[in-house]
Amino acid sequence: MTAITNLPTDLLRTFIAVVELGGHSKAGALLGRSQPAVSLQIQRLEELVRAPLLAQEGRAILPTAAGEALLSYAREMVRINDEAVSYFHRSYVTGVLRIGLPTDYAVAFLQDAMTAFSHDHPEVGLEIHCDLSRDLHQRLRADDLDVIVAMMPTARMPYLSRSWVEQPIWAAAECFRPDPSRPVPLGAHPEGCEYRSRMVMALDAAERRWRIVYTGPGINGLQSAVLSGHCVTALTKATMQPGMRVLEEADGFPRLEPLRVGLFYKHPRLSVAGVQLVSDLVARLDRVGPGTDGLPN
Repeated sequence: MTAITNLPTDLLRTFIAVVELGGHSKAGALLGRSQPAVSLQIQRLEELVRAPLLAQEGRAILPTAAGEALLSYAREMVRINDEAVSYFHRSYVTGVLRIGLPTDYAVAFLQDAMTAFSHDHPEVGLEIHCDLSRDLHQRLRADDLDVIVAMMPTARMPYLSRSWVEQPIWAAAECFRPDPSRPVPLGAHPEGCEYRSRMVMALDAAERRWRIVYTGPGINGLQSAVLSGHCVTALTKATMQPGMRVLEEADGFPRLEPLRVGLFYKHPRLSVAGVQLVSDLVARLDRVGPGTDGLPN
């Protein structure tokens, strides 16, 4: 019988820290180990997986292709380890968690999970920050946020835990009747919004004229503008409201490119409360089934 190779979580934790913090010294400072000790742990992990995991590019230390593959598994394994230890040690979950969400998700997606977490852990304060995805990514990198849900401009991004696909749809008031002779009246979030860019790209590709007639950062204002018949916009099924209808290709509205969305966090800096919240969110995504990718990618 072939022996099973076990990957110790302390080695995985060190590997995650080196990748996310960008070097052995910073990882060692966070984990309370010397730089040589960190290097030895990475070397031991490479021996176990039989592949080089890190490469030096200029001053930067980046994961190899094998390192990228291991990173996804490592983050899940360490998170599950920490969740189990927290459960059996009955860790008292306290503190403040800063959560970043795109505007749509603040009112429709994961809202029940946030509410349930607050109910189960009243000692933890949740600060919800709504912003454009690009700004949420910047704030996570700057340690201004602990956990974010955000759109993904590329398939591989730092601090990714889970990703899934959302299909935007054209939304209009039930009374809205498109006029092919006139520019499409668009409602959108400000520049930088992925929904906005997809609407523009789809209409340009179809050679349909358009103009922005409503711009606002909040989902409620955008929904109201659509319901009034003033404009059409791109939403997800979760943010459609009574009084709205979906515009199809038969109405002259081309299919919108899907969006990839991710759950992101910095594991080395995550508190016990943060680990618990991430575990709750991951469990919710797993229950959703279709539309999530299962393993991180």
